[in-house]
Amino acid sequence: MRSALAKDVRFGVDRLHVQLSDGREISAPLDWFPKLRSATREQRSHWKLIGKGIGIHWDDLDEDLSVAGLLGA
Repeated sequence: MRSALAKDVRFGVDRLHVQLSDGREISAPLDWFPKLRSATREQRSHWKLIGKGIGIHWDDLDEDLSVAGLLGA
């Protein structure tokens, strides 16, 4: 089975949304990610994909999230 990869990241008022390459979207409460919850809008916007989408990294926050972790795999 092919793994889904992250394509895009956006934030709601209290949620993180990750668009996946297979068309799904993961949505999780920011309370799960204290560094992201406490970050400014500008800091949150400075993300980059890791390994062509297996994860997401925020340099400003020293925070990494993996798609597998978000999917509970």
